[in-house]
Amino acid sequence: MGEFIKESELVLNKNGCIYHLDLLPGDIAETIISVGDPGRVSFISRYFDSVDLRKQNREFVTHSGYLDGKPISVVSTGIGTDNIDIVLNELDALVNINFETRQPNSTLKPLKIIRLGTCGGLQPQLNVDDIIVTEFAMGFDNLMSFYKYEPNPDERQIQFATIKHFAESPVLPYLCQGDKGLLEHFKKQSLTSGITASCSGFYGPQGRCLRAELSDDKFLQAIEDFSYEHLRICNFEMETAGIYGLGNLLGHQCCSLSTVVANRVKGTVTESVTESIDTLVQYALGKIKEL
Repeated sequence: MGEFIKESELVLNKNGCIYHLDLLPGDIAETIISVGDPGRVSFISRYFDSVDLRKQNREFVTHSGYLDGKPISVVSTGIGTDNIDIVLNELDALVNINFETRQPNSTLKPLKIIRLGTCGGLQPQLNVDDIIVTEFAMGFDNLMSFYKYEPNPDERQIQFATIKHFAESPVLPYLCQGDKGLLEHFKKQSLTSGITASCSGFYGPQGRCLRAELSDDKFLQAIEDFSYEHLRICNFEMETAGIYGLGNLLGHQCCSLSTVVANRVKGTVTESVTESIDTLVQYALGKIKEL
């Protein structure tokens, strides 16, 4: 048996639910769609055959039901890898820790976690409304520095390249790879795949300057210019690196798909964010049915 987990570490509500998500073991399926926006949960679950569970606590909304006869959940994370730290750890606890004995289960269960989100495109050949499949996530936040994460050989090689390329940048990024099986499943010839930069904010950390002056006004150009073999940094967003990092650490299968709602290089913006997201959702759900 594993070590007993203290009440201060595994925090449960009075109803026995995990602290932030307010969920019980059994409330989630093994296939989970993660979204940032709480309002996007019902936008996706309307396509389910049925929704048997609806729960909300703070920005964390969960709907569980069935899609094509298969159990499925959709969970909102809110914005940022700080929230991902909460959601990934608590989802893992729901399936891999016995809440009564406060010990890890003897047999651990891997989840399939598919992130569906919006992003900013970073290469001139990308068009708004394009869908990007993230092979590697480059985290410009500090989340994974708090965990003992051992990079795989591919992650390590790209990490070496980033040390040189981003030597003058405010933050040295870490690298995490998505699940190869899920990546291959969700790719198709017409989709772009590559590296996604996950940033710790929307404005300065993504090179946006409104009134507050940036410490590195060449950061956006450095992001656009980075390449490793055939891989380029295709897009910006704020969650995928945390999902991939913690997912790999905890033994879950993770994949991230994003729709481009703005191209930062060309200065273009989608005509309809809702339609762009809906196209992404319908594509992803079609592929999830085949899992």
